[in-house]
Amino acid sequence: MTHHIKSLIRMVPDFPTPGIRFRDVMGLVENPEGFEEAIVALVRRFAPEAPHAVAGIEARGFIFGVPVAQRLGVGFVPVRKAGKLPGEVVGADYALEYGTGRLEMQTGSIREGIRVLLIDDLVATGGSAAAAIKLIRGMGGEVVGAGFVVDLPELPGRKHLEAMGVEVFALCTFLHADP
Repeated sequence: MTHHIKSLIRMVPDFPTPGIRFRDVMGLVENPEGFEEAIVALVRRFAPEAPHAVAGIEARGFIFGVPVAQRLGVGFVPVRKAGKLPGEVVGADYALEYGTGRLEMQTGSIREGIRVLLIDDLVATGGSAAAAIKLIRGMGGEVVGAGFVVDLPELPGRKHLEAMGVEVFALCTFLHADP
């Protein structure tokens, strides 16, 4: 399974800044069999955790998070970049591999005690996922796991999230030297 998924993800050198080896999941999304395989694998892994909701990080986390939520029979909660959500929001700043940002969620989108699965396309430094976890926990939610398509194990993301007490699962890994 992982080999097929991994083969559909390409490396784009020097994007968005020089020196970054960007892992582009759009080839996976464009391939119906590969995309289905990825969604089924994420659902299979996290169904036993019985989440009440799936939270996805803008933007590629939406692509994977919505079908995972649908298959699990739960709602989807968007975690968006600053200024994109209407109404009252809560936010958290974070550092990326190549910059900084802020994520926000609508106030009340997570209720006290709700079990939340976090989904995104890739874990690198873990900054955006850590910010999302802080937001979910700040609203009283319990993060039951974090699912990703790609893990970049040479960067500290997985370890950072695990140090926060969150189990991390990725469908495939890429080392810096991988094509």
